[in-house]
Amino acid sequence: MKKTQDVYYSDYLQLNKLLDSQHLLSSDFNDTAHDEMLFIITHQAYELWFKQILHELRTIQTVFEQKPVDDKQLGVATHRLERILAIQTLMIEQVNVLETMTPLDFLDFRDYLVPASGFQSVQFKEIEIRFGLKSRYRIAFDQQNFYRRLKTEHQEYLKNLELQPSLLEQIDQWLARLPFLKFGEFNFWQSYQQAVNDMLNQDEQIIINNPHLGADEKDQQLNNLADTRNQFKQLLEPKAYQLQFDTGFYRISQDAFLAALFISLYRDEPMLQQPYKLLTCLMDIDERFSAWRTRHAQMALRMLGRKVGTGGSSGHDYLAKAASGNKVFTDLFTLSTFLIPSSSRPELPDAIKQSLGFYLSGAE
Repeated sequence: MKKTQDVYYSDYLQLNKLLDSQHLLSSDFNDTAHDEMLFIITHQAYELWFKQILHELRTIQTVFEQKPVDDKQLGVATHRLERILAIQTLMIEQVNVLETMTPLDFLDFRDYLVPASGFQSVQFKEIEIRFGLKSRYRIAFDQQNFYRRLKTEHQEYLKNLELQPSLLEQIDQWLARLPFLKFGEFNFWQSYQQAVNDMLNQDEQIIINNPHLGADEKDQQLNNLADTRNQFKQLLEPKAYQLQFDTGFYRISQDAFLAALFISLYRDEPMLQQPYKLLTCLMDIDERFSAWRTRHAQMALRMLGRKVGTGGSSGHDYLAKAASGNKVFTDLFTLSTFLIPSSSRPELPDAIKQSLGFYLSGAE
């Protein structure tokens, strides 16, 4: 169907509605606070960006609903994750604009906002849940108060969302289905374990033979090395891994974790470059949400000191704990614990390398 009517800029963007949606509460009390306009517009801009993030995130989840995931769509999903990263950068920078408001300027209208709070942002809560920050993974305050002060319909919407697969759970299933753990007669993980043992044995000899270490220092380093050995052992032993999964130390299954580790170890293989890029994007998104929460916490301390938040939280203290504790893709960060030098990696058989590469044949 072809367009038959002209489109006018302000009509297309519905600017009359958009630009008429800033109502200053301070004006209702004949006490107009100049900076309340900035406060409203900044938070409305956040909500618009949240809407765009959800628009991207829902389509990314649609990609990972497929079994198997279409390789072409994997690139699309990665591109949209990169768009979310760009939006997060803007969100962090947007704090600079809000910080042009002084603490006294904020106090001119703050009391009119109670009990409204950013804690009531349904869109941001949906973003967190869709990524995988469900109740059991949240910091203690959030586990008790996540749905506090929300309208009933919003509570029901978010609680229903918690019952649906998150991106974290979908990534788990996708990784677990990847064929990198089965190579016919070649047992990669036995070879990997041998390479790890060789590396740790070498480290042990370096510690033992180091003339600059005292007896206590040497014992401490050897104890740390023993802990490292145990971590590798628990990674590869199914029952030990499952126990850590059950206690919440790990959030993805052993098969998924090992697949992610294999991708990280052999990221330069052509078929693994796109999966590695996607996993890196997920870690970057976690980092930028933490950075945004940290900037928000610093701004709250600057504006309010140790006052409680308008939503009933402890203000800065709560925001600081949320920044450090409310993370999703923690297992992907843990992967670096189990990386070994490229020179120590098991050499993959030619048949496996061929399946992981791109081979073109032409006429002779």
